[in-house]
Amino acid sequence: MKLSARLQVIAEELSLGCRMADIGSDHALLPVYAVKNGKASYAVAGEVNDGPLEAAQRQVAEAGEHRRISVRKGDGLAVISPGEVDTITIAGMGGALIVSILSGGRDKLEGVKRLVLQPNVGEEFVRQWLVENGWYLEKEQILEEDGKIYEVLTAIADPGADALNERLYQNKVMDGGIVVSKPWLLKIGPRFILNPSSTLLKKWQGEIAKLENICRQVALSDQEASRERESELRQEIEQLKGVLACWQKDRP
Repeated sequence: MKLSARLQVIAEELSLGCRMADIGSDHALLPVYAVKNGKASYAVAGEVNDGPLEAAQRQVAEAGEHRRISVRKGDGLAVISPGEVDTITIAGMGGALIVSILSGGRDKLEGVKRLVLQPNVGEEFVRQWLVENGWYLEKEQILEEDGKIYEVLTAIADPGADALNERLYQNKVMDGGIVVSKPWLLKIGPRFILNPSSTLLKKWQGEIAKLENICRQVALSDQEASRERESELRQEIEQLKGVLACWQKDRP
């Protein structure tokens, strides 16, 4: 079984022999791959919609893995019991929805040691939730597949998470004296900021282009609120351009 590049990155973040729950599992490709390759000893594939649920059931049946993979219908973490799994993966949805799922099922996180999260947008909401709820962002990865850019965030439960997060989100000073504060580290990624890849550069060049387009639209309005919004957008654009300039200067 071959996974997409995105799912392969997520699979590689699973601890060998873990007990996992894949929330929003779609066709259950990740759980099937995980148990077949020893990444997971047991998996729950959770889906809220009938179509993907049936596709997951077929996939598990065809793989002959109904004993090691339980396909369940339910909303978010409602498909698992406290202490049932030690790893949760949530991929392919917005960051705000991922946060809602984690917050709504906070009692189900008992015994969970690792979260592997892949928000399509709104990564900063996920990072903020992790900080506020005692999770330490151990790893950040970025990749491009089929013209789309994805970030994969791996977090661990750690008793010292507060102190670790305080260090992780300390102001970063880039070459040229640009200071990147916590709100920007949450937005861009505290581990990405000093270790940029060409994919990260491409992502934020695209984000700047989007912001510039919004700024042009806002500038057409005569309302005072629009002037304030335009000023905020221009500040955001300049900050991002400064960061990108530092990244590009540091690249060989």
